[in-house]
Amino acid sequence: MARIPDAFIDDLLARSDIVEVVGTRVPLKRQGKEYAARCPFHDERSASFTVSPTKQFYHCFGCGAHGTAISFLMQYDRLEFLDAVEELARRVGMEVPRDTQQRNANPETRDLYGAMEAASTFFRTQLTRSDKARAYVDKRGIAAEIVERYMIGYAPDGFSALRDALGTDPRRMQLLERGGLFSKNDKGHVYDKFRDRLMFPIHDRRGRTIAFGGRVIDPEDSPKYLNSPETALFHKGRELYGLWQAKQANQKLDRLIVVEGYMDVVALAQYGVSQAVATLGTATTPDHAELLFRNAPDVYFCFDGDRAGRSAAWKALESVLPRMKDGRQAFFLFLPDGEDPDSLVRQEGVEGFDARLRGATPLSEFFYASLSTDVNLSSLDGKARLAERCKPLLAQIPDGAFGDLMRQRLTELTGVGARASAPQTHVPAQRATRAGPGTPAQKPSLVRGAITHLLHRPGFALDLQPPYRFAALRQPGIDLLSELVLLVRERPDIATGALLEHFDGREELAALQKLAVLDLPGEEPDLRAEFLDAIAQLEKQVLQQRIEELQQQQRDGALDDAGKQEMRELLQARRRA
Repeated sequence: MARIPDAFIDDLLARSDIVEVVGTRVPLKRQGKEYAARCPFHDERSASFTVSPTKQFYHCFGCGAHGTAISFLMQYDRLEFLDAVEELARRVGMEVPRDTQQRNANPETRDLYGAMEAASTFFRTQLTRSDKARAYVDKRGIAAEIVERYMIGYAPDGFSALRDALGTDPRRMQLLERGGLFSKNDKGHVYDKFRDRLMFPIHDRRGRTIAFGGRVIDPEDSPKYLNSPETALFHKGRELYGLWQAKQANQKLDRLIVVEGYMDVVALAQYGVSQAVATLGTATTPDHAELLFRNAPDVYFCFDGDRAGRSAAWKALESVLPRMKDGRQAFFLFLPDGEDPDSLVRQEGVEGFDARLRGATPLSEFFYASLSTDVNLSSLDGKARLAERCKPLLAQIPDGAFGDLMRQRLTELTGVGARASAPQTHVPAQRATRAGPGTPAQKPSLVRGAITHLLHRPGFALDLQPPYRFAALRQPGIDLLSELVLLVRERPDIATGALLEHFDGREELAALQKLAVLDLPGEEPDLRAEFLDAIAQLEKQVLQQRIEELQQQQRDGALDDAGKQEMRELLQARRRA
């Protein structure tokens, strides 16, 4: 397997902003020079997850998760390494070397994608061959162009149509089963999961088929919608149906409209509303919210106006609230009884549907209306109750004008300032800054200090010129310091995160992580001077080490004339130093 060149990775990370990468997925709050959040990789109440723009890495003091923008995409978006590299490269306008792309593709994953694509092709072919399915498509008024855009297909009736067509090879059979296309009964018999259903392929951000949704054709059948199970490729809480098509149809997405079903997405597209997406049989999750706002600044949630619809809307609000950075907007459109986006757009046309969107309820209005439903705002007790309900939710809103205005609105309604105290941030002892005046502190060793400086600013190593005399010093940590210096010399653009990843799996990593998250106050010229001074003092110790070796040889009577001359020169050098 070909490796992606280190120089390419370093250049990619140097051009990428890890705060932007993480911040589009996790609500970050600035704390000094760094950013903090609740860790997305484990449950916690306090913010122990930090992102450093200067070091270009993230670290969680709770669970130990750490790494670069690439490893964050791998962990958070569950991407393969090459996919994460390609995603990051696309963001900054770089291209991964073609031979590297081809050779690094995971054969297992590649074959699974291939099997899912083969199934999609099979279903599309079956649609053209089924009079029943084509009649249903015509009845629903779905144009051929929309069928093609959304790659709609048909799963034939019977228990083995897909299996007989594609699953004859044991290897392919296994792949289709891993892709969630088969079911198994109590006796162990395998049969097609989707039967006599209109099939809607679900695509990932690169347009690859990762799952399917099937809608019944016969109204007597159930369930009405059947989705693929969770698989290695498909996580329903992280995907949105129709997002790939929306991005293809719009050079820039100004809005996204979240509807409930596949047919709603397709019907809106039929009438020229090409920004609709659907959650996949689940409530709006925080991951959905991140995905929505990552692709459009304005998000409209369309729900039924009944109790269930308003409950679903509130769950969506809870997911988007911590992601309401300035410039983002969320709206809620509640539909008339018995109507859905499909029926409305057919009755009222695109102009009528757009008019409804323009009249949608802003998040702020829905927020306060929902929390005030059973509150008497004419009484002090009612105002206090509303304030207590609102404060923990308002504290989740990122810093900015929107959060300020939401708190101001609470003050208008209740008279309460709603100044929520800042959430406590977990700062372990190893993150403590240098001791201040009058504070007793252990002076770190020269080696530890030099390593710490290099972790924070790897470029300092480029100020050193070979030969590196300090490398001859017999002291703990010298080999590690030497390795760091040589690594930076080989990869001049390497940043802190990539330095740490170089030691992934090695016993030195834990110690390096602790040093990397220390706070090193001071201006860069002063810090560079500290680093160079530490190296100079280590080289003096090398000089003294060699003098002591020669003196020991002299005491043992084993010092020859060349050794005596070397000792005289070293003693003179020590006096000059």
